Amino acid sequence: MSYKSIIVNLAVDAPPAAIVKVGVELAERFGARLIGLAAADVPPLVATGHGMVYEGEVMQIQRTEIEKQLAELRAEFERLVPASISSEWGQDVCSPTRFLSVSARAADLIVTGGHDRENVYRAVDIGSLALGTGRPVLVAASNVEHVLAKTVLVAWKDTREARRAIADALPFLARANEVVVATVGTDRHESIRDSLADIAVFLEHHGVMARTELITGEADGDRLVAFARSVHADLIVSGAYGHSRLREWAFGGVTRTLIQESGINRMMSY
Repeated sequence: MSYKSIIVNLAVDAPPAAIVKVGVELAERFGARLIGLAAADVPPLVATGHGMVYEGEVMQIQRTEIEKQLAELRAEFERLVPASISSEWGQDVCSPTRFLSVSARAADLIVTGGHDRENVYRAVDIGSLALGTGRPVLVAASNVEHVLAKTVLVAWKDTREARRAIADALPFLARANEVVVATVGTDRHESIRDSLADIAVFLEHHGVMARTELITGEADGDRLVAFARSVHADLIVSGAYGHSRLREWAFGGVTRTLIQESGINRMMSY
């Protein structure tokens, strides 16, 4: 198994060079086609001296500015991607999360930075992306240019999402120097150890030698991230756990922490 088509998402308000270099390096590593995407939208309401109103002229000015920014991102993407890599570009003036979610049908892996989740008109909502695309989402740490994935921590929980995440991450796991499969929790029941052992055997059948760890304590994201740092992991693989959707996804504590964490690369599947 390998990734044959990789999407790299460029945000209109973030310097593009680092995330494009991440995409280029991964495309070279896996022999994949690289698809650069960028989108931003015009908010439906604008503030004036009379309150929040629809203002067609102002919205057209904003749209023109977005189109200019997208053209600049395309030029930078095409400048940074070497001719040896098969690549293409896509852009639109629309919700970046929706645009990326629809475009994900053409890719095996989505690569993005951790952007401002509060401005959904100009940056992707990582949580909605992870839960809605049906593709693994690799969120690069801040300002990194290479996702080496030499030491990978798999956050294990015996759920559909975690099983999916491990299967989606196999191309990374197969190339890692060390893979650690860890569960955080207070339950030391034998079934937990059995599930860890089963995953180790599953990975061994795929040529991945992994060690397992049962981390005692409450299952929270901070404890998981601290353990990742203690083993010098440069990639955390996990399922994405959503509980309900009203205006937005409400996440379990571990997923929420991983979405907000910017100091380590994270790969999430749902």
